[in-house]
Amino acid sequence: MCGRSSLHDAPVSVLEKFSLPPVLPGFSPRYNIAPTQQQWTLALDPDGNPAATPRRWGLIPSWANDPSIGNRMINARADSLAEKPAFRDAVRDRRCLILADGYYEWTGTGKSRVPLFFHMKGHEPFVMAGLWERWGRGDQMVETCTVITTDAGERISRFHHRMPALLPIEHAMTWLDKATPLRSALSLLAPYESGDLESYEVSKFVNSPANDSPECLKPV
Repeated sequence: MCGRSSLHDAPVSVLEKFSLPPVLPGFSPRYNIAPTQQQWTLALDPDGNPAATPRRWGLIPSWANDPSIGNRMINARADSLAEKPAFRDAVRDRRCLILADGYYEWTGTGKSRVPLFFHMKGHEPFVMAGLWERWGRGDQMVETCTVITTDAGERISRFHHRMPALLPIEHAMTWLDKATPLRSALSLLAPYESGDLESYEVSKFVNSPANDSPECLKPV
């Protein structure tokens, strides 16, 4: 599961890897990105070049009659992408990367559930594997995205059994490239086992999507 993320600094090191300008157009710090809000994504443009685009979080399949279906499509399970009608076209033709410098997960049960903030060592930016779609009816047109999830790595599984599919930057272009065979692309969506993924407990201030400030990141 991945239901909240952050991107509070321009992801300069990631953008440089794709030969993109170091500042996203109109970028503003986000500490608590929630579903239906904008995620910064990277995908290939029609000429095959990486391009950064904000897309609404919650994928709306192109065939959907009701756009509210996107509210239930914030995550896509890696093990069923090729079979699910909502994702099987996108996983072939519209793969993307979702830019982040952290994500939140809740652990525990009931009222004892506490939020944790997961981030890379040094708070370096990273990319999550995703899919995107373009949906439109009449004059209404919107581009949306979803975060792909996979089984949690050994270190993360003590907190939650799922996690976003984090891609090492050297695999990111392979994921984006439509020429990559589907089986090879899906093989990249493995549990993240590297020791550079760290976490700490934060306050329940982050529980409300209305709260989007540095306080969300403060350790308890």
